[in-house]
Amino acid sequence: MRFWTNTRCGLAALAFALPAAASAFPTAPIEWVVPYAAGGGSDVVARVVASEMTKTLGQPIVINNKPGAGTNIGAAYAAKAKADGHLVLTADTATFATNGFLYAKPGYNAEQDFVPVGLMARFPMILVVNPQVPAKNLQEFLAWAKSQANPVAYGSPGAGSPHHLATELFSDVAKLKLLHAPYKGAAPAVQDVIGGQVPFMFVDTAAGGSHIRAGKLKAIGVASPKRVAGFDTIPTLNEQGLSGFEAYAWQGMVAPSRTPAAAVEALNRALVKAIGTDAVKARFDTLGLEAIPGSPAEMAAYAKAEREKWGKLIKAKGIRLD
Repeated sequence: MRFWTNTRCGLAALAFALPAAASAFPTAPIEWVVPYAAGGGSDVVARVVASEMTKTLGQPIVINNKPGAGTNIGAAYAAKAKADGHLVLTADTATFATNGFLYAKPGYNAEQDFVPVGLMARFPMILVVNPQVPAKNLQEFLAWAKSQANPVAYGSPGAGSPHHLATELFSDVAKLKLLHAPYKGAAPAVQDVIGGQVPFMFVDTAAGGSHIRAGKLKAIGVASPKRVAGFDTIPTLNEQGLSGFEAYAWQGMVAPSRTPAAAVEALNRALVKAIGTDAVKARFDTLGLEAIPGSPAEMAAYAKAEREKWGKLIKAKGIRLD
């Protein structure tokens, strides 16, 4: 009887211990893959959010920058990682909505290789021109562009970037003939608009906000349906008569597929909590970002809608990057 009693007690203790062990996530530091170089807007977002998430999760989050090939290098690396919740990836417009159409072999499948954790932020885009361009609003800009003998050149951070695709959509809606001048990153594109080498571009608030405030770039209109906090004096393009046009760069967090649901739920809770903190709100405000926290299901639906929207444009324009 004593043996039975001891065994029964041991089994009871084990029964209580198993659920506790199963729910003990995370059990090690978390690797956060950012498919962009350190110092850019994506890197800043990840680092400020990670700093707050660690307070909830109780484990450090280590940022691993893996830039290149329009996020394909970092995404392919993350897709092959162990699916236990201890690795996450910044997945953005390129990773989750456009690369599958732009590249024949991106090295991963966004829908099959990843599970959404949650959205983080949208980077509003603003149509900006060199201060010497004789236009102060959308109507004046369109009149100027249509009066040019040759297609007007525009800059972007690179072929296939959200900025490039936004301008291609803009050209269709506004019925403009434009010439794309791709750069290797937002910074050199912005500098050439400031210098007058190209007359305009769509710039995200993180890359162009300080230059707009300093008067080095002249803002024509915001590509969002509503005015952007911190840039309230800039009217939207919709306000100025350009209906049917909306474009953002956006980012969310994903994990490798087959990551346990409990780990995804824990990551999502920590992510949503972090985005709601004063520290993250203040940093997002500085960058002009719109926080868009939500559930994994909401991110999946958002990404699907974005794939449909941009996939249609990419196919119609015949844009390929390989």
